[in-house]
Amino acid sequence: MCGIAGFVTPDEHRDAREAHEVLERMCGAIAHRGPDDQGMMIKGPAAIGMRRLSIIDLPGGHQPMSGCDRATTIVFNGEVYNYRELQRELEADGHRFKTNSDTETIVHAYEQYGKRCVDHLRGMFAFAIWNRNERELFIARDRTGKKPLYYTVTPGGTLIFGSELKALREHPEFLGDISLEALDAYLTFGYVPDPLTIFRNVQKLPPGHTLTFKDNRVNIEQYWDFPYQQPQINPFQNEAECVDELRALLDESVRMRLVADVPLGAFLSGGIDSSTVVGLMARHTDRPVKTFSIGFHEDSYNELKYARIVAGKFATEHHEFIVTPDICEVVDDLIWHFDEPFADSSAIPTYMVSKLAREHVKVVLSGDGGDELFAGYTRYAVDRKRSGFAQLPRVFREGVMQPLGRNLPHSAWGRNYVHNVALEPLDRYIEDISIFTKLNKPSLYTKDFLGQLGESEAAMRFREIAAHSRAEDPLDPLLYLDSKTYLPGDILTKVDRMSMAVSLEARVPLLDHKLIEFICTRIPASMKMKGLVTKHVFKQAVCDLVPAEILNRPKQGFGVPIDQWINQQLRARVRETLTEPRTRQRGYVEPHYVNILLDEHERGRRDHATELWTLFMLELWHRKFVDAPRTFAPGEQLDQTLEAVVI
Repeated sequence: MCGIAGFVTPDEHRDAREAHEVLERMCGAIAHRGPDDQGMMIKGPAAIGMRRLSIIDLPGGHQPMSGCDRATTIVFNGEVYNYRELQRELEADGHRFKTNSDTETIVHAYEQYGKRCVDHLRGMFAFAIWNRNERELFIARDRTGKKPLYYTVTPGGTLIFGSELKALREHPEFLGDISLEALDAYLTFGYVPDPLTIFRNVQKLPPGHTLTFKDNRVNIEQYWDFPYQQPQINPFQNEAECVDELRALLDESVRMRLVADVPLGAFLSGGIDSSTVVGLMARHTDRPVKTFSIGFHEDSYNELKYARIVAGKFATEHHEFIVTPDICEVVDDLIWHFDEPFADSSAIPTYMVSKLAREHVKVVLSGDGGDELFAGYTRYAVDRKRSGFAQLPRVFREGVMQPLGRNLPHSAWGRNYVHNVALEPLDRYIEDISIFTKLNKPSLYTKDFLGQLGESEAAMRFREIAAHSRAEDPLDPLLYLDSKTYLPGDILTKVDRMSMAVSLEARVPLLDHKLIEFICTRIPASMKMKGLVTKHVFKQAVCDLVPAEILNRPKQGFGVPIDQWINQQLRARVRETLTEPRTRQRGYVEPHYVNILLDEHERGRRDHATELWTLFMLELWHRKFVDAPRTFAPGEQLDQTLEAVVI
């Protein structure tokens, strides 16, 4: 696991010392991703570098690393779990290896297969290869977006890339103008979805894509996607047969991710996904699995009792930490790690459980991805409950129900519901996963902001994505949409940034692409959600492994009692921040509407915790990255800042 960064100029580097200093700053900005080692290469127009977190082949994995003829050089972030099998195949074709590193396997695979080398990799990765002979930079990102990759081409023709935006910001040609389209997307969904970033003309390389930069031109190609586009081939008719194959693939996915030359453990929330991962880990290790859990004093959010049940069954070496509202003081620092506005408040416990784990291990396995693959979110059941409204005449929904929703007072009970159920099915779901919707944006946004946005509309991009899915079952487009947006944009971003903030590698076995392909092409939607029961087939597959108390408990997300904290311990700070003159002068949101949200929430009239937290995070981000863009020195760690909080 590492952080990578670099740039390619239109011509040879005229000043090698200046190029070295720039690359040094870029790598230093992401030193937290790799505190064990640093390496750089500057040749011709290319400058590539990395920070290394040593996991496999500790003495031999130094990067950048070159191939047989030294014409191709790689910097790599991630892990390739099938590298040993791939190494044997490449050796049979005449390749000679100098290390036991998965990094070297990628560069030899590139020499053998060219840009199709990505088809042979099973793991999580973002890497850049400079081909000296072709004077070409080749960049690839893993299939589901576990590892990040940002890039931009400057007006001067320089391509800049890196694992985090803060690395790109260290380059003198970087332009940091705010993207209004991305800002609208953030206020809609709580994160900035691919390929947008909060900065205009700066992009995320989408998951499952490669980038080639040659002759001052960027070419983006897709090499993999969640296989929802075509009808299922030979879907299971017999649930028992499906469960047997699913169990075997789950076991293989976890087993493959136990390869490491350093200690490893697992996040344990007490949910089905993480419990399954821990149970399968216990089968393949001869020592107790180290497990790490986070709890709260607020009972409705505290899952520790469930985590303890799982830890007891599998005799793990279990560690816990209680999160209190005081921990929100670290938000100012965590914003630095996200680089963009990010409104998922569960980033706070994710950071704390990562810090807890890092005291004992260097690698953890997590249960992320199961909800998108097996229809685990309660919102799928909610959508199914509301599906009957689509049978009402469209003229009634659009001519009566929607105007009623728009004209009801803001605080009226049922206002949002009436408007939501009157929409077309896909629009209904997209609005259901939105924070600020088309119903409320006219009141939230200033006239100037609305005017500058023009026809740009965040939900439009989501509709286009969902339209590429098969529609044999209404559930399929929703699973595909979440897998392409919420999973990489929120869930995996959160896990990557918060684990890397403390130099911890997080592996995600449920997102093994072989497992994904099996689930998407062979398991029908009717087995994933049976009636209103979510994750049906997954529960059947692990019923002999996971305790019944876990299988039968209600779905509970990895959340934070932010609704209570905003009304109590954080009340003064949130109100002060959102009503200060410099906040109100940003020109994005109407101060009057923010006052309505604050007043209704504080009086208990409505729960606006998510909306207020979203606006709060945006303002804190603005202060750190726009008002004072250099809050931290390049590569400065947060350990000292947070140590007092942990103790």
